[in-house]
Amino acid sequence: MRVLTVLAGALVLSGCAAWQPAPAVPDEVRQALATAGLSDSAMGIVAYPLHARGRVMRLNADTPMRPASTMKLVTAAVALDKLGPNARGRSDLLLSGLPVDGVLAGPLYLRGGADTDLDWAALGQLLRDLRESGVREIQGGLVVDRSLFRPGRLDIGVLPFDSSPEAYYNAIPDALALNGQLLKYTMKADASGVQVSTSPAWPGLLVDSSALRLNELPCKDWEKEWQTPLALPVDAPTQTQRVVLRGAFPRACTRTEEFTNLFDRQWLTAQAVRQIWRELGGTMGGSAATDREATTPAEAKVVASHLGRPLAEVMRGLMKRSDNDLTRATFLRLGAAAAREGEPTLAAADRVVREWLAAKGVDAEGLVLENGSGLSRLERIKPAQLAALLQASWDGPTGPELLSTLPVAGVDGTLRNRMKGTAAQGQARMKTGTLRDTFCLAGYVFDSQNRPWVVVAMVNDAENGAKGRAALDALAAWVARQ
Repeated sequence: MRVLTVLAGALVLSGCAAWQPAPAVPDEVRQALATAGLSDSAMGIVAYPLHARGRVMRLNADTPMRPASTMKLVTAAVALDKLGPNARGRSDLLLSGLPVDGVLAGPLYLRGGADTDLDWAALGQLLRDLRESGVREIQGGLVVDRSLFRPGRLDIGVLPFDSSPEAYYNAIPDALALNGQLLKYTMKADASGVQVSTSPAWPGLLVDSSALRLNELPCKDWEKEWQTPLALPVDAPTQTQRVVLRGAFPRACTRTEEFTNLFDRQWLTAQAVRQIWRELGGTMGGSAATDREATTPAEAKVVASHLGRPLAEVMRGLMKRSDNDLTRATFLRLGAAAAREGEPTLAAADRVVREWLAAKGVDAEGLVLENGSGLSRLERIKPAQLAALLQASWDGPTGPELLSTLPVAGVDGTLRNRMKGTAAQGQARMKTGTLRDTFCLAGYVFDSQNRPWVVVAMVNDAENGAKGRAALDALAAWVARQ
């Protein structure tokens, strides 16, 4: 079977006044490839107008390629359709017994439900609701329930994606994604060295900047001599965790950045809950060392909840910013909603995507999914498959929601500085994809008569992949002029 049943069927155009040949790859695209030192084999293209679906421009359309973040289109389209635009994650506080005179003999359960909006303030409100219900003492400590996803801790034992595991884009989701697994650090260099503060300043956080040298680089280049921080194990007696900053930092520079993966998330969650509870006038037995991860008992009752925004709203920021953590969490939500008994969540998500494609008449041969975000060296998809997905989404009930999430060329998101002054500005709504050796664009481009085209363009090349961006932009501009 061909990769794309819907495209193959569209070769016979019913209702068209006159047959028109498929467009050839534009000269300006081939010229941009040649200028970049890239051969035709480095690029995959599928482009066609949705009003004349048989006129398909194809170049290496059936070759599996690295999609980078254009893979987010797969997760987004399937999630909007299967979960629904109004699906919401939630976080719950639960009790397994009744408090007596404000005293709870057992533990407090904090259960994650893929709530992507559970930030520090939302956690504080949950605990405030509990405190105002009359609970003042929790003798059994804290239990964190991440069991919505299997396994509950995907971050444990995972090799870093690149040399910057602390970078915000490397956040690894779980069902309790507290503050997106990010903590804010402010680094301020003065004559004596670099002073560092965290926000919030939870108890037990020790950031050691004594090994961080000063250099003469401009503040904007602060990362050039930065090295991966060293996270030391939690000190059991004091329940403190120390992170050592390494490398060099510009003199007379102040930067505020959000880092991930520096502190163990279970320890940090426990510290945050305990500190907020103390500030509310409550007491809690045990310590962060004795708090644990476990599944909430079936008889436990919900006493406070926080609901995340509807999926369509989350998806807009996810796609505009190309947020890997939110995409991976959404991919896991797909799996959690359909997982069979004992089935790992990632495997279930993979199955759901393939079943969705099959239902739309799209052959998934050659498709490789790892986490659904494109932040992967393994993921592969054929340009024709991605084009078929875009067409199926356009034709479906959630097509408008997907369209609204995409960056607009020259206007916003990851395309805000691209294609300015070209015909594609304001006319191309496309997802970008960038890795070291991969540059991609995929989405919809409206032509000169405001008719939508499906456009997928991928460049994979180990040496000159970054130089392929000009060819991608040239293709979008060409379509916008038609």
